Amino acid sequence: MHIIMLVLIAATVAILLAFMGKVTTYETIASAREKHGKTVTVIAKLDTATLYYDPAKNPNYLTFEAIDTLGDRMKVAYYFEKPYDMEKSERVVLKGKMENNVFEIRKKEGILVKCPSKYKDDMEAAKKNLSTTN
Repeated sequence: MHIIMLVLIAATVAILLAFMGKVTTYETIASAREKHGKTVTVIAKLDTATLYYDPAKNPNYLTFEAIDTLGDRMKVAYYFEKPYDMEKSERVVLKGKMENNVFEIRKKEGILVKCPSKYKDDMEAAKKNLSTTN
């Protein structure tokens, strides 16, 4: 009986350790720069004034600057087509590597656009939606 309990405890610890290795932590732009060449995840705000995308020239190249909550800026290069309604986003989650002072994203799922809530400024619409769903 004791052997079975020890095996179960060991299996539980092994499973927990396996899941902990997949936990993602968010970095600041400053800490992303310190981890040059390593894949990191950064939450930032898009500076729409710096957005450059010319699908006629290269539909798989987008650049812009991102600003984190501490006010640090970084240039971002994304090697896929521009996500739909990216300019309307409140925040973007970026997963990539800092290379030569540019945050490079080479996987399509490397940008997650966080759009604003359609109920942010309309509390009456939010209340109405809540009452119809209940």
